[in-house]
Amino acid sequence: MARRGIGYFDKKGHFFKSPNDATTSDLSALLGQIGEGDSLAPGIAHMLLDKRAELEAIFAEHDAMIADLEEGNVASIGDHSNVAVLANHDPSAQDKTG
Repeated sequence: MARRGIGYFDKKGHFFKSPNDATTSDLSALLGQIGEGDSLAPGIAHMLLDKRAELEAIFAEHDAMIADLEEGNVASIGDHSNVAVLANHDPSAQDKTG
C-alpha cells in the first residue's frame, strides 16, 4: 500500500531520506574529488556537518580578525611582553598583516 512521506533533495535534485544526507551530498559536491579512487569528500563532508558549531565559531573569530585588520586594530609584535624581538629587527619595518 502506498503511503505519504517526507523527502529531502540536494542541489542536484537527488532524493534523500534525511536533511543530513542531503546536506552532506551538497558539501561533498562543493569539496569535489579528494584523493585517488573513491573520493574522501563524503567522509569529510560528514565531519564538517558534525563539527558545524565548532566551524561556525572559527569562522566568527576569523571574521572578527578580518574586521580588526581592516580597521587598523593590529598590535605590533613588540607590544607583547611574552614575545622576544630580535636584536637586528627594525620595528618600523614590521609587517602588520600578521
